[in-house]
Amino acid sequence: MKSLADEINACRICAETFAQTETAHEPRPVVWFQPGTPILIAGQAPGARVHESGLPFTDPSGDRLRDWLGIDQTVFYDRARVSIVPMAFCFPGYDARKADLPPPAICGSTWHDRVMRALGQVPLTVLVGGHAHKYHLGVRSSVTETVRNWQDHAPQVFALPHPSWRNTAWLKKNPWFEADLLPVLRARVQEVLND
Repeated sequence: MKSLADEINACRICAETFAQTETAHEPRPVVWFQPGTPILIAGQAPGARVHESGLPFTDPSGDRLRDWLGIDQTVFYDRARVSIVPMAFCFPGYDARKADLPPPAICGSTWHDRVMRALGQVPLTVLVGGHAHKYHLGVRSSVTETVRNWQDHAPQVFALPHPSWRNTAWLKKNPWFEADLLPVLRARVQEVLND
């Protein structure tokens, strides 16, 4: 019997859809999870660079995310410590304006619940971006409102904006994020890693 990770790696349900995008790319699931990890990073979908590398968050967004978490690449890419489960395992592609397409819903409905059941209880879940907020918290509020209310879910869950360069202006408008939320998140990361 194939493992769940093997099943996801073999998935091609979005092949026709991806072929019709501006990038006209093949599916390449990026699978990075293991039951028993103390940290789950629940994201949106791999970007173009991650599609090329096959490794999650191998881009400037990943650098920023690791800084937010207060961990280096060695810890981040240790599957015994960190699982990374996006709402879609493949790069969705770009639209005609070169903007990222949203995570295909079929990926989430096919795989996400199964992966979450396989992971079991995780001491710390970090939700990266609005798609992850909606799925894991059931919220319909804006990213700003969800992140601003981070204490409602801490210390088990922290909702973050996406660490993309596109959100640099958001970070400048919301200095409380770096001043108030990040120190608590970094402390919680160290706590669960050292348990």
